[in-house]
Amino acid sequence: MTGKLKFARAALVAAVVAVASAGAVGTAEARTPPPSTNIVGGSLASTAQAPWAIALNNSRSPVPSGQYCGATLVKANKLVTAAHCVTQPISTYTAIQGRDNLNTTTGKTSKISKIWKDPQYGQVGGHDVAVLTLTTPFTGVATLPLETSRAADAVGAQSTVYGWGDTEGTGPADRFQKVLVPVLGDSYCGQVYASEGYVANGEICAGYKQGGKDSCQGDSGGPLVLNGRLFGVVSWGIGCADAGNPGVYAEVATYATALQTQINS
Repeated sequence: MTGKLKFARAALVAAVVAVASAGAVGTAEARTPPPSTNIVGGSLASTAQAPWAIALNNSRSPVPSGQYCGATLVKANKLVTAAHCVTQPISTYTAIQGRDNLNTTTGKTSKISKIWKDPQYGQVGGHDVAVLTLTTPFTGVATLPLETSRAADAVGAQSTVYGWGDTEGTGPADRFQKVLVPVLGDSYCGQVYASEGYVANGEICAGYKQGGKDSCQGDSGGPLVLNGRLFGVVSWGIGCADAGNPGVYAEVATYATALQTQINS
């Protein structure tokens, strides 16, 4: 890959993991997360209003709270996250539900008993999706249905991304946040990310051309929500909230059949 670096949005722990996480498009690196780790330019959110938003912590995270990636509860015992988030040993992950501040002990927790990663991830562009099975189901917690229509990826669609990732100084560390990111469309990202291998049939381009609001490192795997459905999964970007470099999300509708098969297994 030439030009700017493509950054996966997990709180990655080592350079070797960073390269493996980046997929098949060129030589990419994950940015080292800063000490303060949320959504850039967003506002505080509540897991009471978004109970399906899950923090996917990892014991190898460089962040003191353990913050690593995000995920979405789609069934009592199933999470959807990003494929590049599941490079660590299964025993190192803990799913957390209902914890707005990751420095507290509120909410429910579960270890992971099974990981399915899209087998085409890293072989071709896109396919940055995975399904995790919880050891202890989050019974009684509202789930988010999958978006199954690719027509939902329309320019101007008002989607919202949630996460606990890096704020770049725009918000408090380790706090659950959200930000509205309108769909910019495949044509726009196909142009600005031509050398980074943007995949129109499998990725969503969302954010602001002028920058200022975006998902960031640590938000990987978290939900992009549109009309009450899981529309996208936080995947990658160039920097965070930089002008001309919007966020890129795995398009759930493209992979819905494969995801649903794993959810039902």
